Amino acid sequence: MAYQEMAGAKKFDGLWLVLVGCLILFFLVLPTLIVIPMSFSDSAYLEFPPQNWSLRWYEAYFGSEEWINATKVSLIAAFWTTIIATPLGAVAAYGLHCSTARIRNTFQLVMIFPLIVPVILVAVGVFHLYAKLGLNYTITGIVIAHVALALPFVIITVMSGLKNYDFDQERAARSLGASRFMAILTITFPQVKFSVQAGAFLAFITSLDEVVIAMLISGGENATVTRRMFNALRDQIDPTIAAISTCLIAVSIVALIGVRVLGSRGKVNG
Repeated sequence: MAYQEMAGAKKFDGLWLVLVGCLILFFLVLPTLIVIPMSFSDSAYLEFPPQNWSLRWYEAYFGSEEWINATKVSLIAAFWTTIIATPLGAVAAYGLHCSTARIRNTFQLVMIFPLIVPVILVAVGVFHLYAKLGLNYTITGIVIAHVALALPFVIITVMSGLKNYDFDQERAARSLGASRFMAILTITFPQVKFSVQAGAFLAFITSLDEVVIAMLISGGENATVTRRMFNALRDQIDPTIAAISTCLIAVSIVALIGVRVLGSRGKVNG
């Protein structure tokens, strides 16, 4: 009897956690559920629910050279951030995992420092540094700053994958004559490939959505789309922003699906 009561209590606790999780997810997704219909409104103002449906704001977005150029800048910055941050973060995660606990804890704190410090402080520091180096309002400067922000996400994700990896496989490959580089490339990497892909996805999204640092170091022809969206919200309520937001959501979903598909193929092939 007591066992049945304990089982019932555990089942109730599990149901309670599921309900809380569903509520949290609902409130996280709610803004998206509002923005997407607003992007199809025919109104000259942000309106929910839309009284009339139209594609006028998508036409305004894709017909605007200013918005398209800003989107290109953001996508280029996100692409290069992913290309640079992913291998750097993966190598750093591997090195930290193979080091002693003391070294790992010390350098891990340094690596995740950008997550601890408020982004506005990082933005101010980067702006003054770039002013001396002449990197403000350049793609190079944007990418460097975004790589610094994205690295902690890659490192944490890859280190999580390495914790479940049996390093005896790599040691066996090296004992049979493989170099450490080849053992990592052919044995270790395929085992933690999904963690690396997830880190790359987070790096891409971190760069694409970043706005605080972009407000200070991007501008002119190299202004990111998030900077222009923030300025548009500040200066005027333009429904084009809803259309752009919907497009960015679509890009994020496609990237996430791509990661999942690659991960599923890797498991099937494995």
